[in-house]
Amino acid sequence: MSESIISVERVTKQVQDSTGVLTILHEIEFALAARQSAAIVGASGSGKSTLLSIIAGLDTPSTGTVRLAGHDLFALGEDARAAVRAAQLGFVFQSFQLLGNLNALENVMLPLELQGRNDARALATEMLRRVGLGERLSHYPKVLSGGEQQRVALARAFVVKPAVLLADEPTGSLDFATGEKVMELMFELNRESGTTLVLVTHDRGIAARCDRQLHIEAGRLVVAEAV
Repeated sequence: MSESIISVERVTKQVQDSTGVLTILHEIEFALAARQSAAIVGASGSGKSTLLSIIAGLDTPSTGTVRLAGHDLFALGEDARAAVRAAQLGFVFQSFQLLGNLNALENVMLPLELQGRNDARALATEMLRRVGLGERLSHYPKVLSGGEQQRVALARAFVVKPAVLLADEPTGSLDFATGEKVMELMFELNRESGTTLVLVTHDRGIAARCDRQLHIEAGRLVVAEAV
């Protein structure tokens, strides 16, 4: 296996609640090579989304660290972590997270504009065509279906050619048939771009399509199996 692009090293997450200290994650440890795909699976409340947030550097572990593309995320300050995210990561969420005051084209252009790209419009237009929305460029999220909104979100995530794509229950808000189409598109784009994919899902069928499955139970990594 090539050098790891993601290395999760003995990550523990604890929070204080009315009953005392609650351990959400307990010494999670695994590594992924470039171009690998991994599904994080487990019951609701098992810590999957918390783990994904820590991998992204959006949440901080109580102990342990994450190395992303050679960067020790939690040895960096918040601004430096944000810069690593901007350079290395793409995100797809269950709730789409599109900006309602921007149309489809503007939503996809936004991360390119933040990078200072002067070809943002052309790249965003081509990516929207790639996901089948070439006729929806000027449409705002409120007039797009759930499947169309998630395809805009995929276009926005992949247009910057991220080294790593993090997806949190990307079909959770969609009906089965639409979800199947969206996942087929996600895996197709992922193969084309050579991105490392980390996917949180309840769907065992989706998980089985990934190179590895990371099973979380009550905050512990109980199985890290290769498919």
